[in-house]
Amino acid sequence: MSTTPSPAARYDAVVVGAGHNGLTAAAYLARAGRSVLVLERLDHVGGAAVSAPVFDGVDARLSRYSYLVSLMPRRVVDELALPVRLVRRRYASYTPVGDGGLLVDTGDDAATRASFAAIGAPPSDHDAWRRFGASTGRLARRLFPTVTEPLLPPAGARALVDDDETWRALVERPLGETLRATFADDVVRGVVATDALIGTFADLDDASLVQNRCFLYHVIGGGTGDWDVPVGGMGAVTAALRDAALAAGATIVTGAEVTAVDPGTAGGDAEVAWTDDGGRAGAARAGAVLSGAAPATLDRLLAAGGAAPSGRATAARPEGAQLKVNMLLRRLPRLRDGVDPAAAFSGTFHVNESFEQLRAAHAQAAAGRVPDVPPCEIYCHSLTDRSILGPGLRESGAQTLTLFGLHMPARLFRDDPERSRSEALRATLGSLDAVLAEPIADVLLADADGRPCLEARTPVDLEGDVGLPGGHIFHRDLSWPWAADDDEDAAGLDRPGTWGVETVHPRVLVAGAGARRGGGVSGIPGRAAAMAVLGAA
Repeated sequence: MSTTPSPAARYDAVVVGAGHNGLTAAAYLARAGRSVLVLERLDHVGGAAVSAPVFDGVDARLSRYSYLVSLMPRRVVDELALPVRLVRRRYASYTPVGDGGLLVDTGDDAATRASFAAIGAPPSDHDAWRRFGASTGRLARRLFPTVTEPLLPPAGARALVDDDETWRALVERPLGETLRATFADDVVRGVVATDALIGTFADLDDASLVQNRCFLYHVIGGGTGDWDVPVGGMGAVTAALRDAALAAGATIVTGAEVTAVDPGTAGGDAEVAWTDDGGRAGAARAGAVLSGAAPATLDRLLAAGGAAPSGRATAARPEGAQLKVNMLLRRLPRLRDGVDPAAAFSGTFHVNESFEQLRAAHAQAAAGRVPDVPPCEIYCHSLTDRSILGPGLRESGAQTLTLFGLHMPARLFRDDPERSRSEALRATLGSLDAVLAEPIADVLLADADGRPCLEARTPVDLEGDVGLPGGHIFHRDLSWPWAADDDEDAAGLDRPGTWGVETVHPRVLVAGAGARRGGGVSGIPGRAAAMAVLGAA
């Protein structure tokens, strides 16, 4: 997999980056009979979609960065014959409230209604919850199938949705306004609102509607909005894509850092230059270059090749906004209201994420400080899939916890990464402890050296670990999953009928999360870039 090709070899396509989207593109192109070279800077494939033994001497492989799957179309799984298994979670979420909590049980609506009442939410909120879920579910069923087709015009997407009220609520006015008009209870509003803020630094009333775009992607995945557990961890998804690409004849080279992309002329090949982990230079010519890297990274490579920017980067310096904490526990912590922790943690466990808490945390982070009470959410992979734990851990009852902290922008960690990471982690664990019946530190396992099994990664860490500019998990702010309006698309790239991956250079395509329909573990941009190369319609 890591054999360096001969210098100046010619390929039908060179893929920059072996993240899950780059591997998806390579698999599709190789299966179509094209010669494909994939170049990866790290010594392994997968990018941010990997599993790893995070803690020394502990037999557990955690989904270190990305951890759930919603946006990967069944069409990608079927077309590439991927042996990927995704498992649905019965409990959607649990939100501690005082000495009680809101448990959303997708298998028992009466129990969910009773839980709404138990936290003091009016009966109208549960009715509104059901109506809101029905309208977003209908939108998801109509809109999600379009993500594996060329871009629809905005009017075409609206006509397909065929629900003007939902369209206006989600696409035309800030989500904060919609939630205040729909729900009375502050906690209920917040439970819904969090889907708008995963990896997105925005106020819920932001006029740019970046929070609405994030929300839309979170509720349309798979045509249901469900976020599923990948059996074997996220690395199992990447491994399946790698194996599909290799089986089809693609060449994958790890330890190869791309240094420049020359897009070529209209009638000539593009060229990609790289340096391997031994310091040796390499180059390859290609009919097409597909970049799984972020648009800001691609623009840097194009500049090194003497070319103009791609037209895909929307900001000179993207900024991620999350704190990711991986934990391994002896057992799950106890809760104040006696709810079974296995139910509470198997779905999304919301921590201090009421509507007003989310807004307050954003205001503090925007002012340049770690929020006093950081909002975050947690889930437990090992409750659904024990295969990521070694036999001894499985027998002992050990569990994993994945915590995702909101409103932790990269700007908070630039000046002093170590100190600010410690400060953010301390505040976040304090926020978590405030809603538990016992401190989380009391149930952490220890690694082989006696250290607590806890790892925190900031946006700055992600920038260094996996090359995400600013640690932005979507590579840039998300865009609507249809063709751009004129004022959205200064470069004129996202016209109806295109794939949302084109750049100003005909032979260079964006095949990663920075594409028009990028973000999340989906394979959608990788497939779209391959379809653009193959001329599919």
